[in-house]
Amino acid sequence: MNADRRAGRTAREQGIGRIVVIGTGLIGTSVALAMRGRGAEVLLADRDGASLELAARLGAGSPLPPDGPGEPADLAVLAVPPAAVAPVLLDAQKRGLARVYTDVASVKALPLAAAAELGCDLRTFVAAHPLAGSERSGPAAARADLFLGRTWAVCPAAQTDPAAVALVEELARACGAAPLRVEAAEHDRAVALVSHAPHVVSAATAARLRGADEVALGLAGQGVRDVTRIAAGDPELWIGILAANAGPVADVLEEVATDLALAAALLRDGGEGAMEHVRELLSRGNAGRARIPGKHGGRQSRYAVVPVVVQDRPGELALLFQAAGVAGVNIEDVAIEHSPGMPVGVVELSVEPAAAGRLADELRARGWSVPG
Repeated sequence: MNADRRAGRTAREQGIGRIVVIGTGLIGTSVALAMRGRGAEVLLADRDGASLELAARLGAGSPLPPDGPGEPADLAVLAVPPAAVAPVLLDAQKRGLARVYTDVASVKALPLAAAAELGCDLRTFVAAHPLAGSERSGPAAARADLFLGRTWAVCPAAQTDPAAVALVEELARACGAAPLRVEAAEHDRAVALVSHAPHVVSAATAARLRGADEVALGLAGQGVRDVTRIAAGDPELWIGILAANAGPVADVLEEVATDLALAAALLRDGGEGAMEHVRELLSRGNAGRARIPGKHGGRQSRYAVVPVVVQDRPGELALLFQAAGVAGVNIEDVAIEHSPGMPVGVVELSVEPAAAGRLADELRARGWSVPG
């Protein structure tokens, strides 16, 4: 059975008719919304009463009764920070909340070690991590489709029951994700490289803007917005993640810092030979960027960009997409460049190169300004 058909099955067909979600932040509430969409009964718990109430009002589920769910749920999802996973797991297992337990923390080795030290039953616990998120946090940012097409790392311990692992993989598929088994330490090294260290680098770049004058801020374009977007993440959430994965993150940051320090020294030197070394760094950056998987996990494609000048008013994007549909062109990506102080902007539509001319002609025929 392929992944699409699995995702289309109801929760009960997947063996997850009843689920407890502990932690109603972005990830926990998104899991709850996704499973509610599959027909599961979802019970919610959170120490923050306001967050719990909002998640319930959003349709993510019902509050978990103080004395528990009665009969154990099929699965309990611990959507808590890495340092809290082990104590929350121990409490949940003592209360008999579910047959199987999993977490969604972005660090795996530390919670697993802590759970073993506390005496948690690792046979029924499956460490896991959905590779999805947002710079926004809290239940208000949650979406049922947050995990569609994303990887869901599954990191069982040696003693974990294979049936428990299979159930968590079914959870991932039910949420629209693709489960991937990976060893916990390998997972932590990988996310240090592709997620945790980039967040620190983004924050370091964004921190330079605190003292920027109005001229510099007025010149801020899409480049700095792209680089600093993830720096808007919650510092309290991120300090917990970084502390739990400190070693691997430090390794990556040291390598980045070495490259940056060398680039700074070479730029101050300014000689022709020095600039060739800087060029080499930029070329390595091109090569690394090209290795990031593209659409559906395949190789990155090179798309043509069709720029369109649009008015800043309701419905413009919908009309653009409608025009693309009429032209029979699939939009692969979208970027918006706002014009400071002006009621216009430029929407950049990424499409297959062969379709760029057809899309531009359709847009011009409908009255839009398409440069080039």
